Amino acid sequence: MPEYLSTIVAAPMSFATAIMMQPLWLQAWVGWMMLVNLVGAVVFIRKPEAKWVLAAIVPAALLMIWLYDQFGYQRILGLAHVAFWTPLMIYLWSRRKRWDLPTLPGKWLAAVFVTDLTSLVIDYIDVVRYLAGERL
Repeated sequence: MPEYLSTIVAAPMSFATAIMMQPLWLQAWVGWMMLVNLVGAVVFIRKPEAKWVLAAIVPAALLMIWLYDQFGYQRILGLAHVAFWTPLMIYLWSRRKRWDLPTLPGKWLAAVFVTDLTSLVIDYIDVVRYLAGERL
């Protein structure tokens, strides 16, 4: 187990602190996901898709924090994205013809879709690995 993970598992700390102890690339990825999802959804709140993004990311974040409190920093954290982002991806995909890609809101929707879908692939793998007994 990498040293930074053994510290996270052993010491009680906030979820935000645990994220800040991750490698820089992972911190950047989490920052990007927050920027694209949360900031974009607030900026484009008049679009119905933005409301769906907010409706998915807020409970996902709350569930992830709860899972962290219950299990620590383990692969099961991906369950939060699986539970709430899977319906979001289905909804966004069904509306893809309305994205209007040349516009800034359209580009934002495409960024949300690609970002969250990428995260979901990783999250599904992590949850399956967790269920198979691989915790970290």
